[in-house]
Amino acid sequence: MMLSSRPLAACFVLLAGSQVACNAPDRVSAAENDVQSDRPNIILVMADDQGWGDVAYNGHPFVQTPALDQMAKDGLTLDRFYAAAPVCSPTRASVLTGRHPIRTKVTNHGRYMRPQEQTIAETLRDAGYVTGLFGKFHLGSGQPGTDCNPGGMGFDEWVVGLNFFDEDPFLSRNGTVEHRSGLGSVLTMDDALSFLEKHKDEGRPIFTVIWFPSPHDPHAEGLPTLPLYADEENAGYYREISLLDSQVGRLRNNLRTMGIEDNTIVWYCSDNGGLVAESSGGRGRKGSIYEGGLRVPSVIEWPARGLRGSSEVPMSTSDMYPTLVSLAGVDLVAPHPLDGVDVSRVLSGEALRRGRPMGFWHQIQAGQGTWSDAILEKIMKAQVAGAKGPHNAQRLRKDVDSFPQFDGGLTKGHAAWTDWPWKLHRIQGDRFELYQLLDDPKEEQDLSGKPRHAERLERMKGELDAWMRSVIGSLNGNDYRSQ
Repeated sequence: MMLSSRPLAACFVLLAGSQVACNAPDRVSAAENDVQSDRPNIILVMADDQGWGDVAYNGHPFVQTPALDQMAKDGLTLDRFYAAAPVCSPTRASVLTGRHPIRTKVTNHGRYMRPQEQTIAETLRDAGYVTGLFGKFHLGSGQPGTDCNPGGMGFDEWVVGLNFFDEDPFLSRNGTVEHRSGLGSVLTMDDALSFLEKHKDEGRPIFTVIWFPSPHDPHAEGLPTLPLYADEENAGYYREISLLDSQVGRLRNNLRTMGIEDNTIVWYCSDNGGLVAESSGGRGRKGSIYEGGLRVPSVIEWPARGLRGSSEVPMSTSDMYPTLVSLAGVDLVAPHPLDGVDVSRVLSGEALRRGRPMGFWHQIQAGQGTWSDAILEKIMKAQVAGAKGPHNAQRLRKDVDSFPQFDGGLTKGHAAWTDWPWKLHRIQGDRFELYQLLDDPKEEQDLSGKPRHAERLERMKGELDAWMRSVIGSLNGNDYRSQ
């Protein structure tokens, strides 16, 4: 595959406090306008709680996913793709920033991402893209007048719920809340397709994020025309997977109808492992740092570049930002340490390694409940009445203005360090487990006590410790002090 000949900023950052700052580009220049029409449209599609094995193309015994199966056949399947975290909000932060989410203060579900972060939407918008976000947000506010809403993170247009939503949801359209009628996943695709149709003939490339609210429980999005799996356990879960699959099919069909399929990158994945351990892709499920909580289905297609086949190279959601700006021929803006790397040469088949270990860390801090419909309904009622919003400035900037210090944080939670095919776990700071994933994909044979692996164990302990200290420094606000 021939990649863009435009020079890219050498801004990928390696672990443990080392940092390279890239100069942010000015708004699009006249020269940039000349290349905009050749840049690909980019569409990121993400499920909410779909496990690696919860697609037919990965061998699920009964779930029906014909659109994803066809996408896997036509595109490139990423068979060792990992969510940066085993729950939803943190993984979303990794997609937008290319950083481990704890660096951004999204330590768990329901936390707000700091506006000091540089997002892929901001970088692409500065390069001339029109940007839109549709579906589940779960990184901040849906109210106007705050830089913690999608507009403050680089999105020109947005229609979002604050967390998962099901039938007849309340959604915020650019800060104005609406009560919609229909299935949440279908409405999400309706809004995304309207955005694409609106902008497809403007001469600007389009960046679109579609974050489905399904198949998150309580699984109330049952289509009457899909009375599937009635005799199966977890039938509602699998019905929602088939529902979102039908919406992926709508997207792919509409790209062809609009005439923009060829030069459009579509990248599909899930935000964390699934709800059913047996099909999660490894030990554990959602919420776990073991493989079942992190390994997720992922397919990327770009017909103009002929991305096809499959890859076993480990990649993560943190890699999406640096990889996509590289594929688009856009200068990477990375004023803070990145955990993601540009894997474009892996996608093209020119490289066989990711080039850097992957770090994971969960439960350094508890999550916070976010009841999307209840919150947005209150906001809508206030907006209709012309009253002041029900949520004060403290809520609008939750997790943003204060920088609590986590200097003792290395003893908290469950962390892991994957230097393929080896994976080291550090649990509550002082218990270690070591697995060789090729031979032991279920992480059943702990090798940490084997003398022949002592040297590897100590090296990986040191690398993980250094990475965790770097992450704590970012969480404590060190990355922003020179801005």
